[in-house]
Amino acid sequence: MDRLFDDFFKTPALSRFGDFGGSATNWPSIDVKDRNDELLVTAEVPGLTDKDVELFVDNGILTISGEKETDQEEKGYSERFHGRFERQIPLPANVDEQNCRADFHDGLLTIHLPKSRE
Repeated sequence: MDRLFDDFFKTPALSRFGDFGGSATNWPSIDVKDRNDELLVTAEVPGLTDKDVELFVDNGILTISGEKETDQEEKGYSERFHGRFERQIPLPANVDEQNCRADFHDGLLTIHLPKSRE
């Protein structure tokens, strides 16, 4: 049992002392809601501004990317994410890619993806 816990804490993501930066493909956390006239994607991006985040919609894929820098220079334990991130969300065929808009407020990024009229 002790060996199991030793191995667990040696994994890079849970290293007791070390740099936790890098890249992330599952950050930021998102909610996707399918409404009658739009798809609504909400992403939690605490500590970032709209200048830190890039959005692209192309060929049925929404890409949220950017970088979260840290001012921490000391080694230690941290569960907070920092570094480059990119999140890709496949979109349904009926999304109007040309008329999307986004709002950014208090660490919440809200992306409105209108549906095409068919």
